[in-house]
Formats: sequence, structure tokens, C-alpha cells
Amino acid sequence: MDWFLGALRKYAVFEGRARRREYWFYALFVVIISVVLNIVDRVTGTYNAMYETGLLGGLFALAVLIPSLAVGARRLHDTGRSGWWLLIGLIPIVGAIVLIVFFVIDSQPGTNAYGPNPKGVGGAAPAPA
Repeated sequence: MDWFLGALRKYAVFEGRARRREYWFYALFVVIISVVLNIVDRVTGTYNAMYETGLLGGLFALAVLIPSLAVGARRLHDTGRSGWWLLIGLIPIVGAIVLIVFFVIDSQPGTNAYGPNPKGVGGAAPAPA
């Protein structure tokens, strides 16, 4: 939960780097909350089958849009890529696969153009470049 809240605290921070752990825990909590809100929407009757979303789910999706883009950009920065690579997700199927691959590969060791390696924060020193 701390990773999710930490990403929300950096609401619109597109600079810096995000570890895999930060990105995937954020994604996990967004999915869990979305599923719960979808169930609540269906039970309360606020679900719209035509748009395949409900009132609460739609509001939550809007609320996490900017933090999701920000943590995605920071994750790409951690791999040495620009945040603009998020736009490849607009290509059906192939774009999503490419982004998933980028999100699961390990960090660039040491400092890159986007800042120091976040694995070096709070303990171990970053690997030399």
C-alpha cells in the first residue's frame, strides 16, 4: 500500500525514476480498487452497460489518470527511455506488449540521464556505470 500512496504523493511528477516495485504495486492496487468499484457500481445500479463503466469506476479512472502516466514515465526513465514511449501504447496489441516488456526489464545501473538509480536510495549504493 505504501508504494501506491507514494506514487499518489508524486501525483504529477514526471521527472526521476521509479523502480519496478513502485510501478507494479501501483498497478496492482489500481486494478484491485477498480474491480471493487466496478462491483459496487453494479450493486448500486450506477453501472452503465453501454459505456462499460460505472460512476465510481469512471471517477476513479479519471483520478488516477495523471498519476498512472507519471509513474509509467518514471518507470521508463528507470530503463533509460523517454516517457514519450508511453505513446506506443496507442498501437493496438503490439504497443501494450512493448510497454509491458519495458516495464518488466531491470533498471539501468547507476545514474542515467533521468537521475540516480532508485535502488541505491536507503541502503545499497548504485552499481557503477
